[in-house]
This record gives sequence, structure tokens and C-alpha cells, in this order.
Amino acid sequence: MSVIASGRVPRRLAVPRRKRRARTVLTVLLTAVVVVALHVAAWIGTDMDLGMLVEGWHGMARFVSEALPPDLTWSPIIREGLDACLVTLWIGLLGTTLSIPFAIVLSTLGSRATGGNAVVYQAARSTMSFLRAVPDVVFALIFVTAVGLGPFAGVLALVCHNTGVMGKLWSEAMEEIDDGPAQALRIAGARKSQVILHAVLPACLPQFAGLVLYRLDVNVRASLVLGLVGAGGIGFLINQSIQLFRFDQMLTYILMVLVLVVAVDLLSSSIRRRLAV
Repeated sequence: MSVIASGRVPRRLAVPRRKRRARTVLTVLLTAVVVVALHVAAWIGTDMDLGMLVEGWHGMARFVSEALPPDLTWSPIIREGLDACLVTLWIGLLGTTLSIPFAIVLSTLGSRATGGNAVVYQAARSTMSFLRAVPDVVFALIFVTAVGLGPFAGVLALVCHNTGVMGKLWSEAMEEIDDGPAQALRIAGARKSQVILHAVLPACLPQFAGLVLYRLDVNVRASLVLGLVGAGGIGFLINQSIQLFRFDQMLTYILMVLVLVVAVDLLSSSIRRRLAV
């Protein structure tokens, strides 16, 4: 006879009390204490002093007054700035596209979806980590000593750094794809190169295209910074105007950079939307 049929009320079993809530509160408190302590140490280590910023307002006001209004003289300011913006765009473009073959090779060797030999895999991952860890500015300084001042050094610097970044992102994209088509080709007797060319790379093409456009946007901005260390482009003119205390010219070049960055961002966003459709 069942409990319901017998008319007896089932006895409620005692549920053991859990201490999960107390542990969660303790974890949150400890995390908050660690985060606050790290920020206090960072504040002290970086000599942060808001009082100095308030006291230095007159210096910033003088800087702004000397920069306004911007120098809109066509020759040589505007014309030279347009030429330099074009060079900056070319540096970012070549730094992105020329790194694609190297990034594909490293990402293929450094991905678990395509890599086979453990030594080759670790070597490829280490190479990508090194290229990614060294800032593009450091690469620019190295190549300036090798090939001299100019855009060529900036292109080489972006190629090296961008190879490491795109290689890592692409290798992770390869590991996230559906392994079904690749497994089917392996069962059919396809070679490793055929699996990569006909299964892995086609599945990653949308991610590859999106990452290339994203890196183009980033590299155009990075080429501006590279110009400050002698790699040419509009950054070189900005640095030159600062050294000559021509802040009105500097503001003109900065406004031109703003227009260039916005135009590249709008173009890359438009292309990404078309690829998504």
C-alpha cells in the first residue's frame, strides 16, 4: 500500500545545512581586499598625485592656447600632412597584408587542430609568443638601426608584431571549428595538407577575414606611434612639430589623424557587415 493510499503524511527529511553561502561571501571579501591592495600598491608605485594635476592646470591651459587655432595653411602644413597620412595608411596596410602568409604558416603549425609534431607545435607557439610579446615600437627601433629612418622600418616592425598576434588568434580559431569535415577527409585517406586546405582553412575564412580587418584598423593607429620613433608617416610630423613648439601645427596633424582613423574604422566595419551577411 502506498503512502498516499494509507493516508499517512510522509515525514519531512532533514536537509543538511550548506555552508556554500558563507564560503561565497568570504571569497568575495578576500577578492575585494586583494583587488584594493593591488590598486593601492599601483597608485603608490606610479606616483599618482591628483594635487599635482590640479596645480598644473595653467600649463595645460597655456598648451591649449598655443595650439588653438590650428594652422590650416595649405602649403606646407595641409599638403604635407595629407601626404604623411597616406604614408601612415600604407604602413598599416602593408604591415597587415605582408604578415598574412607568415601568420598562416605559424598558426597552422601552432594549432592542435592541424599540428602533429609536438616539437614543431611548441616551436611555433614560442615564436608567436615572442613576436607578440615584443612591442611594435621596439621592432621599429631595431629596424631603424638596420634600414634607417623611414616607412620601411615601420612596415617591417608591424609585419613582425602582427605575425605573432594574428598567428595566435588564427590558431585558436582553427581549434574552435567543427572537426567533422576534417575527420571525414582523414578517414577517406586524405593527406594532412589536403585536410588543412580543404577542411580547416575554408571553415576559418570568415574569422580570418574579420581578424585581418580588425588588425588593419589597429595597425593604422600603431603606425602613427611608430612615426614618433622615426618610422615616417604623420607621427613623424607630430613629433617634429612638438619639438619645434609648433603646437598649432601639431593640432592640425592630430585632427587629420582623427579623420583618417574614423575613415578606416568605418570602412572596416562596412566590410565586416558585408562578410557577415
